[in-house]
Amino acid sequence: MSWEQQVLQYLLAGVTTGGTYALIALGFSLVYNATGVINFAQGEFVMLGGMVTAVALKAWGLPLALAAGFAIVITTLVGLLFERVAIRPARNASIVTLIIITVGASIFLRGTAGIIWGPDERPVPAFSGEQALMVGGAYISPQGLWVLGATLVVAVGTWLAFQHTVIGKAMRACAINPDAAQLCGIDLRRMVSWSFGLAAASGAVAGIVLAPMTMTQYNVGTMLGLKGFCAAMLGGLGNGLGAIAGGFLLGVLEALGAGLISSSYKDAIAFVVLLVVLVLKPSGLLGGSERGVE
Repeated sequence: MSWEQQVLQYLLAGVTTGGTYALIALGFSLVYNATGVINFAQGEFVMLGGMVTAVALKAWGLPLALAAGFAIVITTLVGLLFERVAIRPARNASIVTLIIITVGASIFLRGTAGIIWGPDERPVPAFSGEQALMVGGAYISPQGLWVLGATLVVAVGTWLAFQHTVIGKAMRACAINPDAAQLCGIDLRRMVSWSFGLAAASGAVAGIVLAPMTMTQYNVGTMLGLKGFCAAMLGGLGNGLGAIAGGFLLGVLEALGAGLISSSYKDAIAFVVLLVVLVLKPSGLLGGSERGVE
């Protein structure tokens, strides 16, 4: 394989991984827009999506599509319950306190998953076979195309919802100016619940499409959540388009760094990128919104 083909291979791998980061980063942005809180439990929603799908396939014998749908529903309900039980009672607390609550929830969800399902990895079969496709002399797996497709569908669906539905416009209003939105009769608490539900669903989709490529385990959410946060900061926290762009860019940088420098630095690259962004452009490449959905 020539040097150009190697670089193309790294780029394809990075775009595939970046799609997952983009979905996770979108969840961070949804919750941040509604509450101003960075939800560090977002990675556990990714874990739940993959784990519930794997269990539904093997233990319950459900078809793949039904198992994936069931996982999204369960994860969304967990997100709604998390907001109702942990976030809403502390809504008047400081932002730092709320962030610490999300960290505690992450630990609780991870520990509970470990008790229920154990430490073993759970496989999920590829959605449409494992025969790699050649693109310009490099290869991409069919599952990688599923990741990209899922990212596109979720991104476009979220944009359409915020632009053209009553609930989406109400969520935007609450994000931009909560006091004015409440004066107009919008229930702020309900909109916050919707944001957690949508963030959980986005995370579940990421976990489902990623599981066939890496398998899933009770503790996979921690690192994925941190990288999703790095992607959200890179694109601009609170900026939906920035979350998607940041996810893809982070995936490409990670793949190029691992391939051209050393795979030992694969996980460190995301945090180096985060530090550089915080020093040079804290608002992110596309600029964070003022608690609004761009």
